[in-house]
Amino acid sequence: MLELADAAVSFSSPGGPAVRAVDGVSLVVPAGSFVVVIGTNGSGKSTLLGAIAGTVPLDGGTMRLAGHDITRWREHERARLVGRVYQDPRAGTAGNLTVLENIAVAACRGRSAGLRWATGRELREHAARRLAAIVPGLEQRLDQPIGSLSGGQRQIVTLVMATWQRPELLLLDEHTAALDPAAADRVIQATARIIREQGLTSLMVTHSLAQAAALGDRLLLIHRGRIALDAEGAAKRRLTADDLADRFDALRRADQLDDSAARTLAEAYV
Repeated sequence: MLELADAAVSFSSPGGPAVRAVDGVSLVVPAGSFVVVIGTNGSGKSTLLGAIAGTVPLDGGTMRLAGHDITRWREHERARLVGRVYQDPRAGTAGNLTVLENIAVAACRGRSAGLRWATGRELREHAARRLAAIVPGLEQRLDQPIGSLSGGQRQIVTLVMATWQRPELLLLDEHTAALDPAAADRVIQATARIIREQGLTSLMVTHSLAQAAALGDRLLLIHRGRIALDAEGAAKRRLTADDLADRFDALRRADQLDDSAARTLAEAYV
């Protein structure tokens, strides 16, 4: 279970006011939930994931995961509990290592064993089975540098690595945004399968309203660092991509009205 209480993150630019990228977010994500997170550019959705992963420190509030208070844990400490896949297919892997050696790094996380031991017969067979179950033929690339794979293939290997030791929480930060539509579809199918088969607790940030409507059992719409919509169960299943587009339009119109009112008020005091 993931629990956030009044989580806050602020950024300031030189000479400018501080901006609350995450503004007092309180959230409980039960174990086994698949939560999709959407929002406009600058809404705070990726900052929220970064705060959970430990790459962005909290200014206020607390965070618990799997019974641990991780509020002050550093990123590498949280990595024992958290798997993460980034937008860039090159992130999270070593391009000069083979596919099997990259998987071995994931398999050795938290252990003292070296790659020579880890890349033995047992791991090779296990890795081949897992890759073949997701993308038949990919298991034949185990001894090739991971940098020789396509972006979609590399993201699938990264997914396998991130979930090799079944993390308490899987974070997916727009992990199909850099892929062509066909590759993105294959990665999304692999993602849904892995999450379902392992019963993972997952948060997935996406810019695709079609993905947001089709995937997960809960949806969060983040706006100006706050949760503007939290839909789960039947309410989530009823949402369509068009419904979400309408929500975005309504928020944009409200922002325009707020900005217009602020300008009018400022001009009245000039």
